[in-house]
Parts: sequence; C-alpha cells; structure tokens
Amino acid sequence: MEFLVRMKVAFPGEMPESDRAELRKREAERASELASVGVLVRLWRVPGESANWGIWAAADATALHESLTSLPMFPYISAKVYPLARHPNDPLPGEPADGAATSGS
Repeated sequence: MEFLVRMKVAFPGEMPESDRAELRKREAERASELASVGVLVRLWRVPGESANWGIWAAADATALHESLTSLPMFPYISAKVYPLARHPNDPLPGEPADGAATSGS
C-alpha cells in the first residue's frame, strides 16, 4: 500500500545547533535504510520550509506508523498521511490503461 506523507519539522528554539546537526545526520541514515528496503519510495523538499512530501510504501497503516516513528526526528515532526489507491486512468509504466476514462480524480 502506498501513502502520500507530508512532514513538517519544528525543533525547539532552545535546541543547540550541534544537536540539530546530529539529528539531521541520523535522520539521513535512517531515511537511506528505509529507502533501501522500499519503504521510502520518493521524497521532495518544500522550498522555504522545513517540510517535505514523500511517497511511502507499507503493508498497512500500522507498518507505516512504525516506520515513521523510527525516524530520529519523529518527536519534532508533524505528519499528515494520505492513503493512496490506484486510479483507473493511471498509466503505470509497462501497463496499459485499464478502461475508459472515468469521472473523478
């Protein structure tokens, strides 16, 4: 199952920059691990914000939650999760569209 996830990071103002840098380093390492096993599929930065949008893959919402909470920066993350379902008009690479156009998006 795929999920569209928007995350916004808000560190406490009093957190030392050295602690922030260490968290960013550990976060990058964990994101790489999640990507290597196919959980973190894509990730985009939101310019001008401490936020991102990502495509995540997990067996279900519980598995996704476990992955998100494994992020070192999770205590400072506000996340919004949108479960995704295949659209009948989505032309996946290598697969023909499966039917006539339908209304809705």
